[in-house]
Amino acid sequence: MQNKYQKPTGSYISFMSNKVKANGGINLAQGIPGFDPPEELTNALGSLVNEKLHQYAPGTGNSELLELLLEKYRNEYPCLAGRLPASQAGQAFTKDDFLVVQGGTEALSLLYIYFCKILPKPFSALAFDPVYESYKFLPGIFNTDLVTFSFEPDLTVDFEKLENVCRNENVKVIFLGSPGNPYGKIWSKNEINSLLKLTNKLDIYVVLDAVYKELYFNEKPYLPLDQFNSKLFYTNSFSKVFSITGWRIGYLIAHKEHMQQIKTIHDYTGLCAPSILQQAIVEYLKTSGFGKDYIESLRNKLKESYNRLSEELQKLGFEIPETKGGYFVWAKLPEKYSDGFKFAIDLYDEQKVAVIPGEHFSDNTKDYIRLNIAREKEEIGEGIKRIKAFFE
Repeated sequence: MQNKYQKPTGSYISFMSNKVKANGGINLAQGIPGFDPPEELTNALGSLVNEKLHQYAPGTGNSELLELLLEKYRNEYPCLAGRLPASQAGQAFTKDDFLVVQGGTEALSLLYIYFCKILPKPFSALAFDPVYESYKFLPGIFNTDLVTFSFEPDLTVDFEKLENVCRNENVKVIFLGSPGNPYGKIWSKNEINSLLKLTNKLDIYVVLDAVYKELYFNEKPYLPLDQFNSKLFYTNSFSKVFSITGWRIGYLIAHKEHMQQIKTIHDYTGLCAPSILQQAIVEYLKTSGFGKDYIESLRNKLKESYNRLSEELQKLGFEIPETKGGYFVWAKLPEKYSDGFKFAIDLYDEQKVAVIPGEHFSDNTKDYIRLNIAREKEEIGEGIKRIKAFFE
């Protein structure tokens, strides 16, 4: 008889999400939005079907899309447009500092290939516990070490301890997501500045993962592009903000010192992102103010679902650390449950609700689960109903 608690050798996220795809249920596992993309975006795609956009796109990205990205970031960070005195300005951006890739995941893997090319081995990468799966597994794929670093009980960072760890473990790359995944911590500006002070001191590269940057609940997160330099790399994606995770259109920003080598690697790994999808995004961005209304609506939906799901889980005995943005509820199981994997399997088998065991993100969080809140409120409501039935 097969052991239903046999753990997968690959991604727990794919494992749990595939259960829903094969057998139905409520998917609160994978970070797949349950919302339709903007209608204007899908209409734009439909209008392009008969255009000559079915061959390779330029390797660096659609030229119009690159211009729109450049304009957006120059407007958001005036120092990058060369409009401030030199004493106040970071490295002024040009279109050449951007590269369109196949989603945020390719951006991260492309950068790690590059780090392995330029950094002498052995070196370590560091990520903050609990750790998003790409940060967690990329170092091992390239035969380098991952160091995890835990927040303090009040969810702040002990930077003296962090410095000692970085020195002792030869850390040369740090991954930082804000809001994070699975735990949606938003780093304060003071914390970001303290981290940059440390990484500059120790000659460490920082990868700023901004996939959830616009999906905050109250206060917009600070990401230090105003301090952009050769030690900072920035990745982002259209997948989550426009509910098009299947389109796989992301981008990265890198200093001119690095970008040409990164583009060369991209030529032989990813080559280019889908041409027609890039153009559809271009048409939508030009007429929608970069999707402002859709993103604001999505932000409100996420906040409502987060508050609702958190409140109901707390009534059942879960502990929910404060989260200020992102796609997920990060929840510690009630005291009588100690194994998040068994809990997730039993919850799906009995109520067809899929969640992710916390151990996928950290050995220290085996009694946690992660739940996706990017679903319509009716589905969130049904998920809550079934979770309550499981406890009853």
